[in-house]
Amino acid sequence: MVRWAAFSCVLVPVVLVGYGISLAGAGGAALGLAAVTGVCRVLLRQSERGAARLIAEQNSGHRGRHGRTGTGAHRGTRHSAERAPVD
Repeated sequence: MVRWAAFSCVLVPVVLVGYGISLAGAGGAALGLAAVTGVCRVLLRQSERGAARLIAEQNSGHRGRHGRTGTGAHRGTRHSAERAPVD
């Protein structure tokens, strides 16, 4: 896809010059196409990363806060001896 975008960024100004548009106008068109191509490329990468992250989260199962698995995993193990009743 990026190759076609780069190809069109070169081809469009050549065609415009061929039809009588000034070099400055064709250069402006080339810069505009390059800017749009760059923004689209960034947005496409961001979308692909988000989709990959979503798929990874769905496949990994439920993880609680701070990466703990299950509900209440390791809850109370640190201070359980302090709260235990003394006989």
